[in-house]
Amino acid sequence: MNTTFSAIGENRTVDANEFTPEIEPQPTWCPGCGDFAVLNALKKAVSEVGRSPEEVLLVTGVGCSSKISSYFECYGFHSLHGRSLPIARAAKLANPDLLVIAAGGDGDGYGIGGNHFMHTARENHDIVYIVFNNEVFGLTKGQASPTSLKGHKSKEQPLGSAKDPIRPLSMGLAAGASYIARTAAVNPSQAKDILVEAIQHEGFAHIDFLTQCPTWNKDAKQYVPYVDVQKSEEYDFDPSNRVQAAQMMYETETSLSEGKILTGRYFIDDRPSYQQEKIARGSMPKDPLAYRYTDEKYSWERSFDYVENRHT
Repeated sequence: MNTTFSAIGENRTVDANEFTPEIEPQPTWCPGCGDFAVLNALKKAVSEVGRSPEEVLLVTGVGCSSKISSYFECYGFHSLHGRSLPIARAAKLANPDLLVIAAGGDGDGYGIGGNHFMHTARENHDIVYIVFNNEVFGLTKGQASPTSLKGHKSKEQPLGSAKDPIRPLSMGLAAGASYIARTAAVNPSQAKDILVEAIQHEGFAHIDFLTQCPTWNKDAKQYVPYVDVQKSEEYDFDPSNRVQAAQMMYETETSLSEGKILTGRYFIDDRPSYQQEKIARGSMPKDPLAYRYTDEKYSWERSFDYVENRHT
């Protein structure tokens, strides 16, 4: 029987152009915006791992970056500000075979949605989370964001921000993300490779993606020159070692404020994902719940009956 999910697991070659929608193919981001690079890298990465548009769900928040769900052909959900992760988590739990990607800006993900970020990482949900980090609230005209450097001037803070920026990589590690990387719009090859790894990783993959904002953040410029910590002889650490990863993250986040751009893979852990933990404990069925919607023979249960049987 053909169902909505028949395409999942289909073995075929996928072209990156399949992810360009026919209705709204041209993004409306400002010329020179780093978000273009994320879109292009994501198209190449998803097609490289052999996923078709019917096998992907892209959940976004609110902001310039979150418009990517309109420019990437797949199932999409444009959610509320900072709320992409809980929706992505629910979708992945209902249908683990679906490739679920959440995306949003630094204000959306580290500020308004910071609590969701922390607990999604802690629970290690098997989703990819791309944070477009341009160190500013771009869509609402340049206010300082959680990653804006101290001294950043904006219309709301003409004398410069008095706050230190958060450390997103360190925050992801402390919370429990099992794959953490940073890349930049000016390094499309590395960006694509990191996205491929994140998609193939089983667990919460957090990617801090540096995306320049030429309109509202003149300070960040183009995030160049950048250094790949895996290719540079200056840096030698083991991404599977939590202590070494933490030290490298701290140096990377400190260097950014000094104008030195470090990128690469920072932490990779193979601990079980949330879905795997739930199945192992018998609290989640092995067969996707989503399939029940297309199974004519399935007899639906009421949640009341389930609770009643457990407590009587």
